[in-house]
Amino acid sequence: MVDIATLRAALAHPLERTLLQGLGARVEGKVRDCYSPGDGRRILVTTDRISAFDRVLGTLPLKGQVLNQLAVFWFERTAHLAPNHLLAAPDPNVLVGVECEPLPVELVVRSYLTGVTSTSVWTAYARGERTFCGHALPDGLRKNDPLPHPIVTPSTKAPKGGHDVSVAAEALVRDGVVSGEDLRLVSERALALFAFGQAWCAARGLILVDTKYEFGRAPDGRLLVIDEMHTPDSSRYWFQGTYAERHARGEEPESLDKEYVRRWLAAQGFTGEGAQPPLTDEVRVEAARRYVEAFERITGAPFTADLRPPEPRLRAALGLTT
Repeated sequence: MVDIATLRAALAHPLERTLLQGLGARVEGKVRDCYSPGDGRRILVTTDRISAFDRVLGTLPLKGQVLNQLAVFWFERTAHLAPNHLLAAPDPNVLVGVECEPLPVELVVRSYLTGVTSTSVWTAYARGERTFCGHALPDGLRKNDPLPHPIVTPSTKAPKGGHDVSVAAEALVRDGVVSGEDLRLVSERALALFAFGQAWCAARGLILVDTKYEFGRAPDGRLLVIDEMHTPDSSRYWFQGTYAERHARGEEPESLDKEYVRRWLAAQGFTGEGAQPPLTDEVRVEAARRYVEAFERITGAPFTADLRPPEPRLRAALGLTT
């Protein structure tokens, strides 16, 4: 486990954004800086930025390295279930993938009645809704109860600074956002990936509660999993060993994901609107520690931090002149 001193040292040089000349067109997302060299590749640099409530909130030390390497881990182990865009990972923060045209929807797979955001299934259930994205929900459930079975809940992909919106699959097809065949295929793949992820994590003492998947169409027509997979940014992880006892007492589950940051912000009165309270160094380090622990539990391998200055390291890994 990376010690707290290493995480504190990494606070001094966060990878907040990149400007890598010579890599082609650049698009800055909430967490990743993406480059298109024009040769069929897409270069994704995972920064240390953290987003929640559809806002970029600041940075967490070494977060980008954890996320990128964990995404590579999952891509390599699930390619037999769903083809993905991974081509290479030349640096702890860099993934080189197939350049794809993203589908205009994300697929969120949920297996528990939980969440604190305005788009969460728990928020909808708590205000009395019993249908969520076209899925009927039974009466009598409590927060953090398991759902009868995992459900796929599509979401629109908002631009940076905008808000994602959960939408029923039928509405997306009716409005021509995505074809019925494409949505059927990616939904099947999402459920297969989720089942694999849940089984893998259960064997390592974790519950994969929910997650999101993104898909894109490659130049040869294939639909590939893109962006990331099963990271603490895109997924919710709970400790299996303490879930039942804490749930019986009405307590929130122990988590290893960015829900810790969401809950801290919510406790300060911020849930996406108005001025955001700055993340303290203590919160940033504790959140990073949880990300590292998730990496090590899932992969079974120690996380090794690369503390070299990010910009020259990235340029060297990508073969760019200084």
